[in-house]
Amino acid sequence: MPAVAAKLKMLLPYALLILAGGLTTLAFAPYTLWWLPLLTQALLVFYVQRATSVKQACLYGFSYGLGWFGVGISWVHVSIDQFGGLPLAGSLGLMALLVGYLALFPLLASGLSYQLRLYRMMPLLFAASWTLAEWLRSVLLTGFPWLSLGYSQTSAGLKDLAPLIGETGISFVLAFSAAALAQLTFKQKPLARYSYVIVAGIIFAVSPQLTAFKGWQHTDKTLSVLLVQGNIKQELRWAPEQEWPTMLKYMDLTRPHFQSDLVIWPEAAIPQLEPLAESYLDNLNRAALYANTAVISGILDYNFKTQQAWNNLIVLGKRNPDSTDGDYFYGHGNRYSKHHLLPIGEFVPMEDWLRKLAPIFDLPMSSFTRGSYVQPNLVANGYHLLPAICFEIAFPAQIAANMTADTQLLLTVSNDAWFGDSIGPLQHLQIAQMRALEFGRPLLRATNNGVTATVNAEGEISKVAPQFTEAVLTDTVRLTEGVTPYSRFGDTPLQLLSITLLLCCGARRYTLRHASHSGNPAI
Repeated sequence: MPAVAAKLKMLLPYALLILAGGLTTLAFAPYTLWWLPLLTQALLVFYVQRATSVKQACLYGFSYGLGWFGVGISWVHVSIDQFGGLPLAGSLGLMALLVGYLALFPLLASGLSYQLRLYRMMPLLFAASWTLAEWLRSVLLTGFPWLSLGYSQTSAGLKDLAPLIGETGISFVLAFSAAALAQLTFKQKPLARYSYVIVAGIIFAVSPQLTAFKGWQHTDKTLSVLLVQGNIKQELRWAPEQEWPTMLKYMDLTRPHFQSDLVIWPEAAIPQLEPLAESYLDNLNRAALYANTAVISGILDYNFKTQQAWNNLIVLGKRNPDSTDGDYFYGHGNRYSKHHLLPIGEFVPMEDWLRKLAPIFDLPMSSFTRGSYVQPNLVANGYHLLPAICFEIAFPAQIAANMTADTQLLLTVSNDAWFGDSIGPLQHLQIAQMRALEFGRPLLRATNNGVTATVNAEGEISKVAPQFTEAVLTDTVRLTEGVTPYSRFGDTPLQLLSITLLLCCGARRYTLRHASHSGNPAI
């Protein structure tokens, strides 16, 4: 019995951290318990501070990551299970691999914090380590920055910092604040023990007042928008017999509302390949022209000669208010090609090998060509829109690279039918809200089956269409002008700060280890 009790006591921290990581999901949509990461991360730092080896610290971080991503991205299993054509054991195995991979980044942050440990600097060290790990998560293997901690603050807490330091900066502040709370449990002199939590409290207290420096302001210009949600079941989207019924549905839903300044259809709303949809697109182009509006729609393009495919957005109808001809013709430049393709869904790494293994690696439309990283904004009825298709909205650096002085609106289109009634689409909308906050521009989000919504420049949802219904959403959007500090500088200042902190802690740690006759000083 004593041996069993000792074993359970040894395993208790790992179990608590898995639980804490899982509970962190409640900080994000649809639950939005924004204060929760302060507690769950404080527990992680508490154990990292008391680890007896770098291996143990890494295992603490890995345990936290298993809970965090195991629960937080459970929605991925919906698409794998329902559309991947794999047995349950296979789909669960793929999920385990994905969750295990993502858990490596909290492992890195925890291990690095321990390896460079200077207990008096722990809040800053942990925040810098966390920032580095999260940056790596956003770029390695095409990047998967989903559930970054800053998104938990979209509707409360530190949201007002978004135009200044972005979601990544908010994540830094959260990690710092959580570590400051953990610092209270560590026996140190009062100054070292309480100073960080006081600083964190001040940041939380003053952040609402920092909106004076957000860099943008409203104009007196407004526009009317129409977002169309077709609610096409995923299993029917590419069925040949459903092409014309789907295209007619979108036209029928749109026709009574053509008086809007802009009409937005979701990702791949037109299921026919663009070269084959000439007659339909010509009719839509003329209809939009006669109605003095413009339609932006998702469609797939395919070059039969080169056998290349693109996931595109195209503009039909009026390019400018004084245009006398429709903007559209096949191959016209007023279009956007998706750059950040979704692994497996839109391209398959090592496809010659993987496509033979399972149906999930051979899904329809899973071999797209990547568009350029920087592309011109779409121009529709005189309005300049910065587009992002589906997953791309999770990459603020890409948005910043495509932001121009003329950009008036952010636009994101998606097909979230892959994820059923899970929390995935709600998290996706939350990510889009953060982009509106960061860049100080209203955002339009059109999806196949939800969540279709308009978001103002404060990141607040103005109007939303109910999920899993045919719906048209009309709204009047107030435009903004000006450049946010985050739009101007991005994450570069924070990355430099994090690297500097890590180098300084590393240098100090090295000095203390190798100082002659230093013994084992209190660090």
